[in-house]
Amino acid sequence: MRAVVQRVSEASVKINGEITGAIAQGYMILLGIHTEDTQADVEYLIGKIAKLRVFEDDEGKMNRSIAAVSGSILSISQFTLYAETKKGNRPSFIKAARPEIAIPLYDAFNEGLRQLAIPVVTGEFGADMKVSLVNDGPVTIIFDTRE
Repeated sequence: MRAVVQRVSEASVKINGEITGAIAQGYMILLGIHTEDTQADVEYLIGKIAKLRVFEDDEGKMNRSIAAVSGSILSISQFTLYAETKKGNRPSFIKAARPEIAIPLYDAFNEGLRQLAIPVVTGEFGADMKVSLVNDGPVTIIFDTRE
């Protein structure tokens, strides 16, 4: 799995012109799922993101987790994170999981975060979405369970 985690002061997703999810302080996560990903990848990534300390403490140091600041997550499925661009000019997405694999893992990822009492709103898998965010910092961290 690949996750692009951006610390945001706000983020939202629109589908068909309507805001279907919005958060204030927290993370906007783009989540890509590989053809060989499993529940173990989901659990590893949940642990890393839940414990990630990139919010400022009272001394201005990045030392607080999302739970410590009562933050929320906007989670967006993003198969294009597995684009292969080495050959030619048209990306190949052969390593991105098909919906029958990706949807259950995406749902498990979001539910696992919710079980840790982190509010999660999502886009819609496979929909044409318009995502807006204010990257705070900017702070962007990339996780890859294969590296």
